Amino acid sequence: MIFPPIYDVRPIKNLKDMIEQSSTMFAEKIAFNIKCKDNTYKGIKYSEFKNDIDALGTALLDLNLKNSFIAVIGENRYEWCVTYLSVVNGVGVIVPLDKELPNSDLENLLNNSNANAIVYSGRLFHDRLKELSPKLISIKYYINMDIEEHENDSFLSFKCLVKKGRELLNSGNKDYIDSEIDENALSALIYTSGTTDFAKGVMLSHKNICSNIMSVCSSLYIDSSDSVLSILPLHHTYECTAGFLVMIYNGVTISFNEGLKYIAKNLQETKPTLLISVPLILENMYRKIWTQAEKNKSLKIKLKFGLFISNLLYNVFKIDIRKKLFKQILDNVGGRLRLVISGAAAIDPKVSKGLSNFGITIRQGYGLTEASPIVSVNRDEIFRDDSAGLPLPGLDVRINNPDQDGLGEIIVKGDSVMLGYYKNDAATKAVLRDGWLFTGDLAKMDEKGFIYITGRQKNVIVTKNGKNIFPEEVEAYINKSPYVLESLVTGKEDEKTGETIVSAQIVPDMEAIKAKLKMDSDPSAEVVYKLIKSEIKSINRNMPLYKRVIDINIRETEFVKTTTKKIKRYLEKNHV
Repeated sequence: MIFPPIYDVRPIKNLKDMIEQSSTMFAEKIAFNIKCKDNTYKGIKYSEFKNDIDALGTALLDLNLKNSFIAVIGENRYEWCVTYLSVVNGVGVIVPLDKELPNSDLENLLNNSNANAIVYSGRLFHDRLKELSPKLISIKYYINMDIEEHENDSFLSFKCLVKKGRELLNSGNKDYIDSEIDENALSALIYTSGTTDFAKGVMLSHKNICSNIMSVCSSLYIDSSDSVLSILPLHHTYECTAGFLVMIYNGVTISFNEGLKYIAKNLQETKPTLLISVPLILENMYRKIWTQAEKNKSLKIKLKFGLFISNLLYNVFKIDIRKKLFKQILDNVGGRLRLVISGAAAIDPKVSKGLSNFGITIRQGYGLTEASPIVSVNRDEIFRDDSAGLPLPGLDVRINNPDQDGLGEIIVKGDSVMLGYYKNDAATKAVLRDGWLFTGDLAKMDEKGFIYITGRQKNVIVTKNGKNIFPEEVEAYINKSPYVLESLVTGKEDEKTGETIVSAQIVPDMEAIKAKLKMDSDPSAEVVYKLIKSEIKSINRNMPLYKRVIDINIRETEFVKTTTKKIKRYLEKNHV
């Protein structure tokens, strides 16, 4: 099923074309708001951003890095963005890496990609890379974002390279500026942090990424009056495409979050109009609003009455008083937030509806790195809170071999589908067939084209009598409990009967449990188990017999997660 665009978009041939257009159209506009050591913010204009890209690119070519693979690793920051576009727009292939990687994985991925250089956050990685350098056989240059001068011939200063690049440009060197872009060639190598398997290198081209940028912008309205706080890690394609490149395309101002514990502070400082987020962050935001209300009965009554009045006026008379009525809540997120795009996992519809009722519009989408990454999104005026949205314009999205209930695997065809997996023909052939990307995600599509994702094909629990149980569906029920932080559902063989039963690992919300029991200290393990078991008993009543949770394990620690806050199932499923 292919859907038409809602908004007209300007065409871009490649990312070099994009930055050339944006730096001309928005030359004097602030591209980045950078927080300084004295807690003030410094603006960097689009024209300055373009100049820094050209300078770094010129310097990298001067180091004989043409057609090289160049890695980048670090926190979300301006230098990361300059590096990404410098490399893809005339040097070689960018390899964004997860800053949470342990040394063994960092070594493996750098060697697997044959990277000749790595641009890195000195604060986070200098000592680690010094230690690893004897094992990194292909790396010639280590480019530190944080030092003022070159350390030696191998450990170089990012700032010095930009300065050298400017000098070369001023002397007439046009090697980088005149570089030709092959939009169909590999330009970005993205190692997935999959929840079901180990990392694969996804190969993306300019055409893949640019088609996704244009499709997203034809579905959701974003313009140069917007600003965004970048929260999710830039190495992940979701944030890189939606939170960085889509924003540069539209002339948006980008600020960077200093860390998850500083989100509230940074929101109030930067006052963004847009956020790219994941359900965990939004669900925590919503939970905090009602936790505060629960502590104050008069506030709770006011909040509920306010919601009743605002919904009545908005739904019946199209009168919107949410900004005035819920000013305190909206001020806590900066006071200007108009749109949040949520992805990487399904969001509880109660949360998206609830936040929208306060005046924070949530639009859920779905995607995967292999599709550059966005496949579907709820649109400005056409949306459903319980759906992953409509396919992006230009993408053909279908449900393959649907069963009697309409459930099947999502398959995708279009310009944003990856070139394949790096050095892994077998894995490529398994998911790319006749131009179609077989996603491994199971879903239904209604008559209007809205996609409803059930779960991952690999995660399905099959009972002895052939019934399919989707762990994500059961987890969604469990996670609705106010006393559960998160859960992981797996199949387990009953020792007595040999039947497959549903087992759940549960992380309890100790603060909520203490509040319920009116206790200042943590209750005993026995008390927690009894309360959670009672919750599961209540949840089970809403599910058919074969889906009911039989086995419960209480965890003291949260699950290991990817950087987009998805549980790494392949690491956790055997944990008890």
